[in-house]
Amino acid sequence: MSGTYEKHIAFAAASELARQLRSSGRYEVALTRHNDVFIPLQDRVAIAQAQGAALFISMHADAVDDHSVKGASVYTLAATASDAQTASLADSENAADRYAGQEAAGVSPQVAEILASLVRHETRVGSAHMQQHVVAALSRDMPLLDNPARHAGFAVLKAADIPSVLVEMGFMSNRHDEAALRQAGHRAMVASAIHRAIDGFFASDGQHTHIVG
Repeated sequence: MSGTYEKHIAFAAASELARQLRSSGRYEVALTRHNDVFIPLQDRVAIAQAQGAALFISMHADAVDDHSVKGASVYTLAATASDAQTASLADSENAADRYAGQEAAGVSPQVAEILASLVRHETRVGSAHMQQHVVAALSRDMPLLDNPARHAGFAVLKAADIPSVLVEMGFMSNRHDEAALRQAGHRAMVASAIHRAIDGFFASDGQHTHIVG
């Protein structure tokens, strides 16, 4: 790999999405960070809740051990993972606090399962609807993983009252995905697809338009 940092790719893509949404005049957008600082996972959820967000989008370009894995995918919260690869990805994401030198939230699997079960029904439905919109929009412009609508116990998606999705734009561990994500034009295309998905989500769900990402 070229040494490109995932955090820089994710921030650049999120910033482009925020720019597009604001330019449309339809949305109020808040980012969880504005520069190269680490925000603990639970703090990201708290920021969304404090903003009264109607939608939370977490954008990533992670790495996995299998360098042949490539393509975009979209994740929602669940007590158990849809597959082994997603379980490993969620474990890696949820460990971000520890890797950044922060104290981990440190809940047991049993508590995590209870937390997931407490997510309100309408929030789960909203998250699933947003996931469908994003998968459909991304599929028009770029390759996706097999079965791209996946789920696991991602800590960053545990806002019980806000529909939330994690968009995996591709994998930095794959040279083709990494090369694409390093290009501003490709990131703009990803952002444009998510923008279309957001438009579709709010048009179909009739919700207000305050977004945190």
